[in-house]
Amino acid sequence: MYCLDVSFKSPVRALSRSLVGICLLCFLAGGQQLTSWQEDVRRCAQAQDWSTAIAIVDREVARAPKDMDVRAWRARLLTWSGKLPEAELEYQRILTVVPNDPDDWMGLAAVYSREGRTKEALQALDCAVELDPKRADLRSARAGALRAFGSEEEARLEFNRAMALDPTNAEARAGLLSLHGKPRHELLLGTNTDLFSFADANQDEGITLISQWTSRWRTSVAIDGYHWGGTDAEKFVASLTGKLPRWGALTVGGAAAHDNGVIPKDEGFFDYDRGFKVHGSPFLRGLEFVYGQHWYWYSAARILTINETTLFYLPRDWTWSLGLTGARSHFSGTGTEWRPSGMTRLGFPITRWEERHLGGNVFFAVGTENFAQINQIGQFSSQTYGGGLRLQFTDRQDVTSFAAYQRRTQDRAESSFGLTYGIHF
Repeated sequence: MYCLDVSFKSPVRALSRSLVGICLLCFLAGGQQLTSWQEDVRRCAQAQDWSTAIAIVDREVARAPKDMDVRAWRARLLTWSGKLPEAELEYQRILTVVPNDPDDWMGLAAVYSREGRTKEALQALDCAVELDPKRADLRSARAGALRAFGSEEEARLEFNRAMALDPTNAEARAGLLSLHGKPRHELLLGTNTDLFSFADANQDEGITLISQWTSRWRTSVAIDGYHWGGTDAEKFVASLTGKLPRWGALTVGGAAAHDNGVIPKDEGFFDYDRGFKVHGSPFLRGLEFVYGQHWYWYSAARILTINETTLFYLPRDWTWSLGLTGARSHFSGTGTEWRPSGMTRLGFPITRWEERHLGGNVFFAVGTENFAQINQIGQFSSQTYGGGLRLQFTDRQDVTSFAAYQRRTQDRAESSFGLTYGIHF
């Protein structure tokens, strides 16, 4: 088995951070004459003491409830402190009274982007740019929204407009570089080792090429080699993934092998993957559901697995997944048997510095067998404990590792570990 990437990367999240960052930097940089309470709020914002800052602004709102500038301060603070439903409501109240301030429209767009509502964020930025088409920061923010929406050509044009208005605009320059240098291919080189308390070690290696040809079509091809119990085997795997924004992604694939009796001769599989954004929840950012079926054909056995996995995207880049598998085994001369199994995994960030990111995960599985190995299916039950790490050196290189310990019936045990190096180009 190969390690899974536990990070959650999204152009929507990049847009959110960009918009919020623009607003916050402008606010902290200042440039205008401030009253005493505004200076107090700025100091609290620099210290990220949001509750005190909001309390100060609430006091000013009580004194002048119709002052939209004061309410704009409150809306920004609510956004930065993560109180997005309140921030959205505040901006809508402001824009009902003062619909011609582009900064308020950009603030509303920042709220929408943090909620994952890219279409609404783009509409709000359209209004901001229409009100002041010569502001480079608005053009750059709109370009980011177009990129997150999947309109890369329009995003490139808008980033160029921002650069024409302000050649020093760092956000626009970075946006253009991200469009020009976006990798389309990923090459994975992996190796895994299984150590047994009752048999010799197993070793396997693999090379996988994943190609994102368009925003809707992706292919994957892999060649794997196995060295088990003095027997060698090889396998070729290929799959095609089609994606539609409102319908999710469907993957169909298969495998053929020179099996030597230790791996399946042929395999077929499909997966359907559908994700949903969750709005207004402080505990959950999104959900992803994956349903799949996988057929394994051995010379003397047939296996069908039905897999259902739910992935929860939590705050601060944490993830939690829960998977259930039902397996139907049929051996020559015997009847059909169904066996259940399950697995849960918790992913979390550890640290980041400059371009480098380090994340980890821990997992637990029960009743899980490896249906791709003939000497394991239908013969034991188990509990597996493990974890992994992923170090991203740059946006084009990463290393993923895992280790696991499996406790089986019949007083047997297995220890596994592996490493995968990824290159994006």
